[in-house]
Amino acid sequence: MASVTISDVRKSYGPVSVLHGISVDIPDGAFVILVGPSGCGKSTLLRMIAGLEDISGGEIRIGPRVVNDVPPKERDIAMVFQNYALYPHMTVAENMAFALKLRKAPQDEIRRKVTPAAEILGLTKLLDRLPRHLSGGQRQRVAMGRAIVRDPAVFLFDEPLSNLDAKLRVQMRTEIKALHQRLGTTTIYVTHDQIEAMTMADRIVVMHDGRVEQVGAPLELYDRPANLFVAGFIGSPSMNFLQGTATAEGIRTADGVLLPQPSLAAAVPGTAVTYGIRPEHLMLREGGLPLVVEVVEPTGSETQVFGHLGDQRVVGVFRERIGAAPGQVLPVSWDLSLAHLFDQSTGQRLVAPAQNLAA
Repeated sequence: MASVTISDVRKSYGPVSVLHGISVDIPDGAFVILVGPSGCGKSTLLRMIAGLEDISGGEIRIGPRVVNDVPPKERDIAMVFQNYALYPHMTVAENMAFALKLRKAPQDEIRRKVTPAAEILGLTKLLDRLPRHLSGGQRQRVAMGRAIVRDPAVFLFDEPLSNLDAKLRVQMRTEIKALHQRLGTTTIYVTHDQIEAMTMADRIVVMHDGRVEQVGAPLELYDRPANLFVAGFIGSPSMNFLQGTATAEGIRTADGVLLPQPSLAAAVPGTAVTYGIRPEHLMLREGGLPLVVEVVEPTGSETQVFGHLGDQRVVGVFRERIGAAPGQVLPVSWDLSLAHLFDQSTGQRLVAPAQNLAA
């Protein structure tokens, strides 16, 4: 195992810059997920760590060693790709053992490494099968097994679940997390799916337009997003954003709705702000603000209600089964300690002075 240190890393293709000074410290044994929308640079950064892309500037260390100019095969990493990259004419066992055979490892060593890896991944009964006889989830486990037998210092996963159906993705992310807990190998995982990031990672690196927006534990990003982008990207459904102006009484929207002042955020009166509250934090409460219902979507365990506060769109997620009709008014409120304020000009979260050190 090894730590990975990314220091002011940049990437350009001719005059086009795609990574703008990325710096991230990944501790030994951590499970870190790079997440962000398509085109944000997360896969490019992963390929640079693997040595599959040249670095235009900055430094990457694996353990104590700078690897900027080290060939991929000498970096002590193992990569699992989105498309599995299995050899179709080789059996499961042969695919898993391929890297060891290239190193001319003895047969007993190959057997000693392949057998336990197959047991961990539930592949023991499939070792003689060809990839075309396997399901998508089984193929992905073979690709993981091929990485495990190499016993690398770092695992790299490049959107490994994106080709699987929804049910299998849920199963596989549980298996990958359990595998990390068992092996303890430093893991860097790329996905555009924030649910994968929230459920699997020790730490999440949120990227956007070639920059790091925030790094932190999943619930830290969820509860204390640094800016509007992180607040809107993390969480499903997304955080509600209401535009208004700070006043001494609270936040006044353009159509006259007075939103209560968050208890952990503050803005100078007259400042244009964005008020943020997560859908699941809305509560039905007599005397609350009037949410005019537009659409109700029951899912069984919860009910999603889409509507308007004044002229602004809002979604609420309630544990109650709500049978409201379009046009009906529901009184809603929320815990003011869970509300956020963001500066409209900078997008940064605003924090009450007493909370600056803790935020």
